[in-house]
Amino acid sequence: MTLFLFIVRKLGGAAAVMLTVSFLVYLALEVNVADVAVKVLGQFSTAPQRTAWLTANGYDDPFLVRYGRWLWSFVTGNWGESTYYRASIIDLVPDRLAASGILAGGALLVMVPVGLLAGVLAGMRPGSLIDRFVSLLSILTTSIPDFASAVFLSAVFVFWLQWLPGASTMLSGFSLNEMVLPVLVLAFYSTGYLARVTRASMVEVMGTHYVRTARLKGASPARIVIRHALRNALITPVTVIMLQLPWLLSGVIVVEVFYAYKGFGTLLYDAALNSDIRLVEACAMMSVLVVVATQILSDVAYAWLNPRVSLNTAMGSN
Repeated sequence: MTLFLFIVRKLGGAAAVMLTVSFLVYLALEVNVADVAVKVLGQFSTAPQRTAWLTANGYDDPFLVRYGRWLWSFVTGNWGESTYYRASIIDLVPDRLAASGILAGGALLVMVPVGLLAGVLAGMRPGSLIDRFVSLLSILTTSIPDFASAVFLSAVFVFWLQWLPGASTMLSGFSLNEMVLPVLVLAFYSTGYLARVTRASMVEVMGTHYVRTARLKGASPARIVIRHALRNALITPVTVIMLQLPWLLSGVIVVEVFYAYKGFGTLLYDAALNSDIRLVEACAMMSVLVVVATQILSDVAYAWLNPRVSLNTAMGSN
């Protein structure tokens, strides 16, 4: 099975997932047409106004017809207007998604090197002092939710030390100082989780027969780790890193709202808070797109890192 056919097969599965989710989203938000009219026109609109709006926008048609029309409009880029922002949704979402991408990218720049290095060092010598320290720190960080770590870090760096600003509004343009706290909060949980996964994978690899053989041949610890253990130990952590991207997308909602950061999370929050149906639908579909894209990348990375797993095997297991 070639890489091209593998990706085509995955894209077909991703399309099926997105189609299913789109139907559920539309069903949940637009099955009650009277409620849709109230949310769009406002609670102070009159019954004749709502009836006229529903007729003008095709809500007299059967549900499946309306769903098909909405799906085609979404695929062709006609996402409608936001009732809260009074702007085209297709213009709002990409910029906000890019802003959240910068935030998530900063979190990855902290999470990946620190988590992998800590996990590898801890897994090289199970039971050692550094292993116990990394394990304890990982458990502590993964036990604290985002909103709690945001409060704690803000209390330390904003109110006590007064080193960093307490909001990330970027009113004067992009600012690294305003990025520090949101990035740290996002990386706080994930770094410990990645370190624990890497440590467990490293311990397992260091106990394999080929590592023991390398030791018997007199290979140095650095050579054993770099040439024999590291690639196999990274198989599970790399998959976890790829699957952390959807979690970061959902985690940014709490962080962005807390620090007033204008990203995808605050966009979805404002849309839900103000019953902006079209914007909620667009944000939901973009979230699913990110999830299925990272799932495909995760499968490809797993097959590439693990020589024992071919694309045929990876495809057959999904």
